[in-house]
Amino acid sequence: MIDAVEDPLEELANLPTIAHPVVSPDGTEVACYYDGSGRNELHVIDLETGEMGQWSDGQVPRNARWPVQWGADGDRIYFHLDDAGDEQNDIYALSREGDAETVVEMDGQNVLQDVGPDGETLLLSSNRDGQMNVYRHDVATGETTAITDYDRAVTGPILAPDGERIAYATNEADDFDNRDVYVANVDGSDARNLEIGAVGAEATPIDWDETGTRLLVHDNTPDLGRVGVYDLEEESIEWFGGDEYEEAGVSFLSGGDRVLAARCRGPLYVPVVYDVATGEGRELDLPDGVASYAQGGRASYESADSRLLVPYTTPTRRTELLVYDLADNSHETLLPAEYGPFDQSDFVDAEYVTFESDGVPETPANAVEHEPADELEIGGLFYDSGERPSPLIVKPHGGPRGRDTKSFDLYTQVLLSQGYSVLEVNYRGSTGRGREFVERLIGDWAGAEQGDVAAGVEHVLETRDWLDEDRVAVFGGSYGGYSAYWQLVQYPDLYDAGVAWIGLTDLQEMYETTMPHFRVELMEKYLGTPEENPDLYAERSPITYADNLAAPLLQVHGVNDRRVPISQARLFRDALEEAGYERGQDGDFEYEELGEEGHASTDSDQKLRMFRLLCDFLERRL
Repeated sequence: MIDAVEDPLEELANLPTIAHPVVSPDGTEVACYYDGSGRNELHVIDLETGEMGQWSDGQVPRNARWPVQWGADGDRIYFHLDDAGDEQNDIYALSREGDAETVVEMDGQNVLQDVGPDGETLLLSSNRDGQMNVYRHDVATGETTAITDYDRAVTGPILAPDGERIAYATNEADDFDNRDVYVANVDGSDARNLEIGAVGAEATPIDWDETGTRLLVHDNTPDLGRVGVYDLEEESIEWFGGDEYEEAGVSFLSGGDRVLAARCRGPLYVPVVYDVATGEGRELDLPDGVASYAQGGRASYESADSRLLVPYTTPTRRTELLVYDLADNSHETLLPAEYGPFDQSDFVDAEYVTFESDGVPETPANAVEHEPADELEIGGLFYDSGERPSPLIVKPHGGPRGRDTKSFDLYTQVLLSQGYSVLEVNYRGSTGRGREFVERLIGDWAGAEQGDVAAGVEHVLETRDWLDEDRVAVFGGSYGGYSAYWQLVQYPDLYDAGVAWIGLTDLQEMYETTMPHFRVELMEKYLGTPEENPDLYAERSPITYADNLAAPLLQVHGVNDRRVPISQARLFRDALEEAGYERGQDGDFEYEELGEEGHASTDSDQKLRMFRLLCDFLERRL
């Protein structure tokens, strides 16, 4: 039992975590981040024996946010390193002997996207010159050259097998919500739009086949995301899925005769394999949960690609690495999860709940009055702590283009361990339900989606009389932190406390200070510019209504955050003090800045620091 553990928060923070597993070029090894020593380090697992060896000794970042990539020869691994969580990454390489060297060092956020087959060309995204564009790095000469120069951010760049061409996605259309797939020479010349899907929809390249004549792509023209194979010679495309479930491509399998996709089925992610010739697909035989795959790396291996590497998790099953055999639909565990002093049964499973919402809850709105939106079925996850009566924490997800799934969520389990039941709401604007559902949030931040969150709280309070309606709090990070601020100023009658972590408070200031690709692809995409819509920016900023705060608030923010700069927390703190609110443990609000940290962290010590701040505040205030 968790309550028998002397310090459950420390033990939970120190549970070893697997991050960013990727199969080596020859299919014999898996590289991943793993922090079993108490610090994040780079490890390599032999796929035949299961033996795991540690390559790094403090050279890699403590925070395992960014993925790793194998070198073409399999003798070194590339990783990202920033300054104390500021996400202004440089690219490094680590050899089998543990020697680290700087490969790409330049201003801005630099993200390695692909490694050429000869090992001489690296493809990366960078905002060095302003917007996020594609750069080519020549390993031999050390030169890094910009090969695209678009006003809109460029995403998903991948190298063809011959290393002579690239595919990527960006938007040159008048429709701001559009995204197209382009193919160009490796120097960026002769770029052509493949014109996949309708204008206004979003298309993305996923993988090249072995011949370099076909692309696996994703598109959401019909609303639900679908997977397609584009023939570059015939200039034609075959589509798979997209008629019942949201799906996204993962990779071609051997020979290009099959493709691997991820199917979103309710709160689950299910692996699907499609036969390219027949279009027939089959779900892989795994228990209900969430399967995922390496970013920018191989998922399959062996000569016939008969086996897949699958990171797999459920609400009570921490992420572990499975090997799935496509030939006989069996699977075995390559790297099991560790549970320390806990038993798997100590963790709480999630109940999938649904309710109807028109975006206007019964609770009065104190900041902005809204007309009812379309009434929709909204889904979410509810976790019962077992306490009677039980306090309730509503935990809005970040993004906002994200969603909560039936996967292991450490912060949720921390709250449950302290006796708090938890509600997670996939409000309109969340992913997994198609383009139309996502686009309902455009132009309406802090509108109907926040009403969905409040309606979810009302729903579980009405249907579970053992929840204590006098002990309800909201806690979220990033866009979830924005939601926490907004819930407290818009629906103060609903909450008895709140924790806003790395959240947005002043939308105009956020627009001026965040990174360029967030400014355009997040702020402008959803809200336009402050010059175009000054009233909207002011109206939907929590800072405008700081004097609505009626429950104790804890503000927490990393000082090195470049996505949501620390100024967002400081401005709201100052506004509260100017409005006469008292700061301190016995005051109206509390304020914590986290040094050596940016936009959250996976580091054990930094997680524990946040756990203690969160749980101490809730224990005293709720």
